[in-house]
Amino acid sequence: MRSSGTTRARCRAALLGALLAAAGAAGAADFADPAAGVETRVLDNGLTLLTLEDPNTPVVSFQMWVRVGSRDEGRFTGLAHLFEHMMFKGSENVPPEEHARYVQAWGGRLNAWTSNDFTVYFEDVPPEALPLVIDLEYERVAHLDLGERMLSSEREVVLEERRLRSEDDPSGRAFEALFALLFQAHPYRWPVIGWRSDVEKVSLEACRDFFDSYYVPNNIVIAITGNFDSQQAAERVQRSFGRLPRREPVPRNPTEEPPQRGERRALVYFDVQAPLLYAAYHAPPTGHEDSQALDVASAILSVGRSSRLYQRLVDREQLALSASGYYLELVDAGMFYASAVARPGVPIAKLEQVFFSELERLQSAPVSQAELAKAKRQLEVDLVNGLATAHAIGSRIARETAVLGRIIPLEERLEKLRAVTAADVQRVAQRYLVPEQRSVVQLLPPNSKAGR
Repeated sequence: MRSSGTTRARCRAALLGALLAAAGAAGAADFADPAAGVETRVLDNGLTLLTLEDPNTPVVSFQMWVRVGSRDEGRFTGLAHLFEHMMFKGSENVPPEEHARYVQAWGGRLNAWTSNDFTVYFEDVPPEALPLVIDLEYERVAHLDLGERMLSSEREVVLEERRLRSEDDPSGRAFEALFALLFQAHPYRWPVIGWRSDVEKVSLEACRDFFDSYYVPNNIVIAITGNFDSQQAAERVQRSFGRLPRREPVPRNPTEEPPQRGERRALVYFDVQAPLLYAAYHAPPTGHEDSQALDVASAILSVGRSSRLYQRLVDREQLALSASGYYLELVDAGMFYASAVARPGVPIAKLEQVFFSELERLQSAPVSQAELAKAKRQLEVDLVNGLATAHAIGSRIARETAVLGRIIPLEERLEKLRAVTAADVQRVAQRYLVPEQRSVVQLLPPNSKAGR
């Protein structure tokens, strides 16, 4: 449900980004970072509240970031995602589904998502609805109606979602295999949605323990951005969320991933017309000094139709229908991955040979100045587009605070990005994109043979 105002804001941000890219280093310094005006408050119970006023926008975005994701699950995987669903199913004073109806009655939108590291709930509403949103979010954290009926209902919803997105989807199958291959010990190895057997068996007692452990104020970051009064909002958050008891300590999974000492491979058979190839390498976590160089390497290799993988695999040699990749930054680790879908009739071994030769080319010779400049412009535009809406800014400040403990100024990010050289791209490729550090998944039709 995207409003026309949001669409206009996105268009303005895209235009701003294009102007920034064209202007170069001198022009970007002229754009002020709206996050510079964030006010940070930490309640006595440890809850962090970030507020950023912007009277020029017609909306206010409320986001609640809970520092709990699939990495924090113990006996049963999928608990964090399961709670994302159950949080909409009623509390002591708000019946099931009424939370959403109240927000939508104001013309607002709401949703939630779960990752390896976080569970996030948000509402984008008119300013007049903010007091209601604060009270609704407090209500479901303080008084969630967690019972067998709710668990049974949402268990079935999650299992159906898992079937559609993972079990019956070739890319979902491939990604599950890839994470389980790359991470042998760290809980990043299991899927955010959980393994089917765990979701089927998870007990109400385990759910209650999980909720009591992680849905506590000193494990929550709230970001409010847009058209509102910071002082009034802070007072309302204090009156509600300030009553929640602190928990110490918040339990964390202590497992660390051991060094990988050789290539790992997996074959997954699935009813597809053409094979899929996925490869992943261990990479550093969020905030690492090599992050910008890896972002640039990823853009050169796999972002857009002019990227190296697309140009060679899809356009020139016509070995693949598509090719893409990404540098994924997580709290404890990172993953640099790339993938390709073979054209029907193309042997997977041939595709893999050319695929890896392009990754190796990043190591053997510096990228051209034209490629480097284009990749950095693409990434600059992405950064500036993060200023587009109250929601986007809220996500940025909440995540950076939750992960790094501070909000990184836009100017600092741009300076680090612009400082990346061709030598830096080659250096990180040589350090991270090495055969003994990679995991490879081939997703093949059932009647095919590996490597043919």
